[in-house]
This record gives sequence, structure tokens and C-alpha cells, in this order.
Amino acid sequence: MELFGLPVTQLYLIVLVVAGLATVLYLFFGDVADGAGEALPFVNPAVILAFLTFLSAAGFILEKTTGMGSGVILAISAAGAGVLSFLLYFFVLLPLRSAEASTAYTDESLLGEVGRVIVPVPADGFGEVVIETVNGLIPKRAAGYENSEIAYGKEVLILEIEDGALIVKEYEPFRFPDAT
Repeated sequence: MELFGLPVTQLYLIVLVVAGLATVLYLFFGDVADGAGEALPFVNPAVILAFLTFLSAAGFILEKTTGMGSGVILAISAAGAGVLSFLLYFFVLLPLRSAEASTAYTDESLLGEVGRVIVPVPADGFGEVVIETVNGLIPKRAAGYENSEIAYGKEVLILEIEDGALIVKEYEPFRFPDAT
């Protein structure tokens, strides 16, 4: 059977190659097209390219290996591609979108956090504190607020940041008096 003056197997192969090349280009320049996937999830370029790739690959294989009619092969390929694209979207792309994208932090995001002194902070010098975050432990250089000394193992509150060093004060948690 011919379609657009080409044998159907050749048409499937052309669509497969074009969809494969478009997928490679999408890997490199995908940030430009990511806005399209925000409005409707199935307008996501990755889902569309995956659908075309699955459809053309299944159609080519079925045309070469079976004696079924081209319409039946197209229907079977479209159904299989739809199922695989659905699974790709809901079990790969959707979890990746909602995953934590970065382990980066800014110094300003540490303000107000509580850390622990791992190198004592002298009166007119620097020590080191470690801040525990969801991404792990962050060690930072620290100086005492108003040049105060802070001993090893004490909890500190991060008040300011000056020249990359944290300005900390010994942390005194507020405790409610016993009501009994």
C-alpha cells in the first residue's frame, strides 16, 4: 500500500527518524518548549515525540512482520503508542517534574537557621558551624555576634552574613513554663 506516493513502511521509517532527531533536539533545547507542557499535560513535547516514535516503530515492525492490513496496523500501533505514552507521562515525567530539582542553597536561605559549632568560635576570630538541611550537612565559617566566644558543640542561631561568613549567636530555645 502507498500513502503520499511512498510505501507505508518507508513512511513509518521516515516518521521514526524525524521523531528521533526531534527528540535529540528536544534534549538540547527543551527549555524553550517546556512552557507548552504547562497548559495541557498531553501537549508536552516529550509525550508527543514519544507517541510518534512508538507509533512509527510499532507500525514499521508490524508492516514488515505481519500480513495484516495497513489500517489495522495503524490502529494497533496508535493504541500501543497511546498506552506507552500514558505510562511514560504518569510514571516518569510527572514524578520527575515534582521531584526536588536542586540541592543548591543560597547563603540568605540560611538566615534564621540553627546550626551546631564544630570548631570553637574565638572572641575575635572565626570558627566553623554545621547546618543540617534536607540536602545534607553544610559546614560554614562563622564569627560570633558582637565578637562573642562560642564553645564546641553549642547550638547557634544564624543572624547575618558578612563576606561569606555567618554571624551567629548562641541559641537559647524558648521554653514554656510548666503549667502544672
